[in-house]
Amino acid sequence: MRIHIGTDHAGLEFSTRIQQHLAAQGHEIVDHGPLEYEPLDDYPAFCIRAAQGVIDDQAAGVEALGVVFGGSGNGEQIAANKVRGIRAALVWSTPTAELARQHNDANVIAIGARQHTFEEAAGFIDTFVATPFSNEERHVRRIGQIAAYEIDGSLVPDPREEQPRPDVLDASDTFDPEAG
Repeated sequence: MRIHIGTDHAGLEFSTRIQQHLAAQGHEIVDHGPLEYEPLDDYPAFCIRAAQGVIDDQAAGVEALGVVFGGSGNGEQIAANKVRGIRAALVWSTPTAELARQHNDANVIAIGARQHTFEEAAGFIDTFVATPFSNEERHVRRIGQIAAYEIDGSLVPDPREEQPRPDVLDASDTFDPEAG
């Protein structure tokens, strides 16, 4: 599998070690930067490029996933999710890594490099990569709804709009201000 990696200075050490870990398992790694430690660099371009790489590969029929790192993983997840077709999940445990794939067919995960040990992060990534999407109808349906909104802003009907609303005053009611 091809795995795209994006980070900033906060995740650079993790990124380097994770790339070695994944390459040792036979994965092809695409590093989207940075090239060197720069404490004032910004994560958005690195993470967006990693996400774009995943989408481009998937469109070409290449099996690909992405991993983005930062101090907390929050901003990195937000940046990756700006790429159409990306479903990036913030992962902080083995179950969240597994569910990101099983239920959400996430194609990118975000991890806070300052929140976890290398061993924890490597375990999350290994679980994410090894877990297949369940293809259960309810999950397919929900992902379809997210994709539809992303494409054209459409949403399923609001159930509150389908219920009749009671009139505040019925036309046959009379109002007596002195009755209280």
